[in-house]
Amino acid sequence: MNTAEALVQSLENEGVEYIFGIPGEENLAVMEALKKSKIRFITVRHEQGAAFMADVYGRLTGKAGVCLSTLGPGATNLVTGVADANSDGAPLVAITGQVGTERMHLTSHQYLDLVNMFSPITKRSKQIVRPGTVHEIVRIAFKYAENEKPGACHIDLPTNIAAMEIPDEPAMKPLKHHTPNTEVACVESIEEAAGIIFQAKRPVMLVGHSAVRDHASEEITRFAQKLKIPVINTMMAKGVIPFDSPYSMWTIGIPQKDYPDLVFEKADLVIAVGYDIVEYAPSKWNIGEDHRILHIDTTPCHINKLYQPDLEVIGDISDSLRRISFRCTRNEEPEWALDVRRQMVEEYESYKEDSSFPMKPQKILSDMRRVMDADDIVISDVGAHKMWIAREYNCYKDNTCIISNGFATMGIAVPGAVSAKLINPKRKVLAITGDGGFMMNCQEIETALRIGTPFVTLIFNDSSYGLIKWKQDEKYGDHCFVDYTNPDFVKFAESMHVIGYRIEKAEDLLPTLQEAFSKDVPVIIDCPVDYSENMKLTRDLKDMIENYHRKDEKK
Repeated sequence: MNTAEALVQSLENEGVEYIFGIPGEENLAVMEALKKSKIRFITVRHEQGAAFMADVYGRLTGKAGVCLSTLGPGATNLVTGVADANSDGAPLVAITGQVGTERMHLTSHQYLDLVNMFSPITKRSKQIVRPGTVHEIVRIAFKYAENEKPGACHIDLPTNIAAMEIPDEPAMKPLKHHTPNTEVACVESIEEAAGIIFQAKRPVMLVGHSAVRDHASEEITRFAQKLKIPVINTMMAKGVIPFDSPYSMWTIGIPQKDYPDLVFEKADLVIAVGYDIVEYAPSKWNIGEDHRILHIDTTPCHINKLYQPDLEVIGDISDSLRRISFRCTRNEEPEWALDVRRQMVEEYESYKEDSSFPMKPQKILSDMRRVMDADDIVISDVGAHKMWIAREYNCYKDNTCIISNGFATMGIAVPGAVSAKLINPKRKVLAITGDGGFMMNCQEIETALRIGTPFVTLIFNDSSYGLIKWKQDEKYGDHCFVDYTNPDFVKFAESMHVIGYRIEKAEDLLPTLQEAFSKDVPVIIDCPVDYSENMKLTRDLKDMIENYHRKDEKK
């Protein structure tokens, strides 16, 4: 058995189902070993797409997704997707080919020091330099990638090492797995937390992505209902409490001050559950530096001058919430927050019958919600549409709306949808992207067709980098360098041997979406969007905040 074969054996031992990547000269031995493996290799059209597929696989399954490239330019193409996974807390293992060790001391064709290149964007980056170490390096990579906080790890395999035989010793066998023990919070912290919550007059929960990874959704919902505490979720924790729960205050995260910010203003205690400051900075919700903070998570909090908890409850999140709720009672309805929720619902429902064209983003998302079932999956790209998805696309379950909001990377939607459909073939999968993000990885539509993952891509088409235009208009009253022309997306779809539709009036979107999901090949829908709503939202929210404060002063 050579090192490449041992690597594949070790990947099988880790339960790897798929490897996303592109073969290259320096990973030929690995590809040869994969021919005899039960692992399915998904050949992609760009290494960035491979990394995003592994990224979303990790987000949805909790197991490390695996991507593979050759050396040099193939490896550098992986970087953005690997960095996204590491920042977003998605377990991922990236494997790169490399020149032989005999060339590394020289200036050499396509050689880069990949271990050092990947180190800042991974939890661990190691090169296999001796055949007998391969199983240890793989086991360590997966352990680091999957342990809290999950992230990316990198393994570099020089081509000459890949061909060497494994020595006949214990190193021949993959390492055993050990399921980590579930740690629970100490009794003292549980009792102190219950006392803090009982004494608070206006507590609010801020729930982040760690709560999704810890499968705490049901207990969060029960906790909120029993203690009558309003819940605000980050973009990456959408659906952690059903949006139709009376205590759900929906999603925070758009740049403008929005309805959930009003809830934070009035709160005297923020119960941060699975919250990671990379998702939404404390400077955006703890502006006055006057909130008491209770941190409940599986790991201690990050250091930040505006995030200094009075108490940290560290352990299994569901267990902590359950034990706190046993020791605490609250009987008063949070009318101070429910009043804000009523305004949110009223605004949300006002766009249901809007027939203007190009379509308002609110109406597009309203129609989408009518088509998508509770378990179906939306993969959001990054751009102006992401702000609207965060605000207007409400979820019933966690992990049904995947948004990159740690690294926030354009181009993730299409390759991410390939992965989501691959592992959830019976669910509807919808990639929502702007025209800018779509063009960054649209080549993976061919991958989707070839491997049989028929998802739908909905393009918010405004022929512009809409989010940057929005920010320019807000700051300067004008914009520049953000407009461009697009291809005919229907003809583009047809050239890829998939199906394309163009929305020409608002009434067409709902039936087009329904028809698109009945197809057994990928579908692309080109939907012109009215992004004059961006600046209108900025003005409306400013007026809403001012009116709310005036009414509050009169009270």
